[in-house]
Amino acid sequence: MGDPGEASDGLAEGARRPDTGLPESMRAMVFEGVGRPLRELERPLPQASPGELLIEVKACGVCRTDLHLLDGEVPIAHPPRVLGHQIVGVARSGSPEWDGRRVGVPWLGWTCGKCAYCRSGRENLCRRARFTGRDTDGGMAQYTVADERYCFAIPDGYSDAQAAPLLCAGLISYRALRMCGSAQRLGLYGFGAAAHILTQVACGEGREVYAFTREGDGAAQAFARELGAIWAGHSAEAPPQELDGAIVFAPVGSLVVQALRALAPGGTVVCGGIHMSDIPSFPYKDLWEERSVRSVANLTRRDAEEFLKLAPGVPVRTHVHTYPLPAAGEALADLRAGRLTGAAVIVP
Repeated sequence: MGDPGEASDGLAEGARRPDTGLPESMRAMVFEGVGRPLRELERPLPQASPGELLIEVKACGVCRTDLHLLDGEVPIAHPPRVLGHQIVGVARSGSPEWDGRRVGVPWLGWTCGKCAYCRSGRENLCRRARFTGRDTDGGMAQYTVADERYCFAIPDGYSDAQAAPLLCAGLISYRALRMCGSAQRLGLYGFGAAAHILTQVACGEGREVYAFTREGDGAAQAFARELGAIWAGHSAEAPPQELDGAIVFAPVGSLVVQALRALAPGGTVVCGGIHMSDIPSFPYKDLWEERSVRSVANLTRRDAEEFLKLAPGVPVRTHVHTYPLPAAGEALADLRAGRLTGAAVIVP
């Protein structure tokens, strides 16, 4: 981590604007390029344009997508960039409707509203979409700015840290579950932040959950059973019954083939990540009998509205490990190494 003063631009930490009472600068963890660690820097407070909210960040979930960005597997076109797209904060300026309210900001941060995808309710596929923490600065900072059309009220009953994982791990897993249709026996490959939320939702809907983890990860398997999974084992194992649906959260292409071979006829495998290693070839018989493989891409505002209304009723309880802002790199390292169960959350 570099010396925060290296990019301070002469801003005095703690100085406040007399007209608003807001600080003149903020601390942020900044991505500067692939292969380089995040740096804690002091930056000018961002300015909200019309239609945007200035948000004081209270919590920001850490996602595997952040690792893909850090590693260049999902490219950032114009660094430097502040990562983080599971943001919970308080609106400090912008629309009077939001002023002083708790707000959540997800991965999808802007769409054109005009293309065929946007006009048909598939804004998640908009070719001009901008994504929080990739195309615009995200939440690994004390403040951020977001398009108010893509901000959501946070349900009561969740602390800031507990609400943060709902905004990506929760939303993507919810969309992936809907792609599985009415699958009764559901396999989850990779038991991290998304799977620990989805297990609760699926069990709440009366489905059977089969959890697949890294070999030897007894802690994750015990955690899955604690949350309601009826079976937990490592990813190379065959489940005790054929699955009606499977969601692959781990970014490992070979797991798609494993999941296909565990499916009953007519079942669906959903790839739930933004990046995955290559899927190896497999014989047609593994796909035959109307099995299918599909991916989930991003989310829509409708997904967010539905899921954030659903979560308190399940109720979804997120299990979080919190880190201070300067330890964002440590949180990413722990996620990469599989050293935590549940979700990692930065608390500025």
